[in-house]
Amino acid sequence: MKPFGSVMFMALMFMNWANGYEDLNMTGLLYNYSDAKYGISGRPLMVGLTLIYGAAAKGAVCLDGSLPGYHLHRGYGSGANSWLIQLEGGGWCDTIRDCVYRKKTRRGSSTYMERQIPFTGILSDKAAENPDFFNWNRVKIRYCDGASFSGDSQNQAAQLYFRGQRIWSAAMEELMSEGMHYANQALLSGCSAGGVASILHCDEFRNLFSSNTRVKCLSDGGMFLDAMDVSGRRTLRRMFRGVVNLQGVQKNLPWSCTDRLNPTLCFFPQHLIGTVRTPLFLVNAAYDTWQVLASLAPPSADPRGYWSQCRKNHAYCTAPQINFLQDFRYQMLRALTSFSRSSKNGLFVNSCFSHCQTERQDTWFAPKSPHIGNKGIAESVGNWYFNRGGVKAIDCPYPCDNTCHNLVFR
Repeated sequence: MKPFGSVMFMALMFMNWANGYEDLNMTGLLYNYSDAKYGISGRPLMVGLTLIYGAAAKGAVCLDGSLPGYHLHRGYGSGANSWLIQLEGGGWCDTIRDCVYRKKTRRGSSTYMERQIPFTGILSDKAAENPDFFNWNRVKIRYCDGASFSGDSQNQAAQLYFRGQRIWSAAMEELMSEGMHYANQALLSGCSAGGVASILHCDEFRNLFSSNTRVKCLSDGGMFLDAMDVSGRRTLRRMFRGVVNLQGVQKNLPWSCTDRLNPTLCFFPQHLIGTVRTPLFLVNAAYDTWQVLASLAPPSADPRGYWSQCRKNHAYCTAPQINFLQDFRYQMLRALTSFSRSSKNGLFVNSCFSHCQTERQDTWFAPKSPHIGNKGIAESVGNWYFNRGGVKAIDCPYPCDNTCHNLVFR
């Protein structure tokens, strides 16, 4: 079965290639925003970049030493005192070489960041595209540190600043001064590496507000697993070890995890979600495309190219390869077992080959967006956030879901 809505992307799939790791910047790909198939009526809202001018004095700078930034669109009406913060994703850098490359891109320097970006999906300003959050204060915090807003170190020889934790703090301080201090509702979200960051910083975010403020967190495409790759090694663990050690992440990881596990393992969300006290919602594809491409079957683990077709298009996967991916799904569900028992938490795990589904309009809220049962992603997140009902939606295994918008690469 070929699921409905398969989306074809060109060679833009790679932002960079180093040591066998791809920084799959799905959210940075070029979409035709006026195309009706993405569920967008007209052109999206374009929001300008604001640099945090007081950040440098606090050492809160991007990899290259430039100022961090964010995009803010003000709320109004019933949403005037509600705030949605989205932490941008975009992979990690785990070696000096990778980080030196990265600091010459928008993922490591505000010099290269777009001066305006489209607000779509959960950031849309249209009720027809984003029914629960359209009139909130909506913020996209740009990602320029390469360690999920969690590092605090530097390398003078390479002129690299690993200041993700300070960027997080400076951004929160800035937004509080911009009115977030008065929030009666707040939601911290993030996609991919930003999804990891939204888990890491969830309780810190909660602590910014009074007990009267409804505060919750959302991680989209951030459930990265410490799984074996197709060669029997742990590609992603090796990468995360490099990120944690190089960027000084250890000191900023939750002690509730590091007092029982080593810091590298505590960078994996599967070991963090059980320690988060604040209500948390996870949106994730069971066959996460980034993990298939860069963690489970990267070229470094597949020198003979046995996975070269399957990793880009699930339609070319053999029966043994599908079985391998089904086992990955099982590992994910097993890692979520304890988390899902808590009444405060929520889940939407669909059996799609996708990554980051809250930022794209066609997957967040559109006439033919992905569903589990009779609920889509936007409705499920909204129901959970506003306590309209518990949401623990887990899809049946591939290929049963014909609502998927699967990512296919060439």
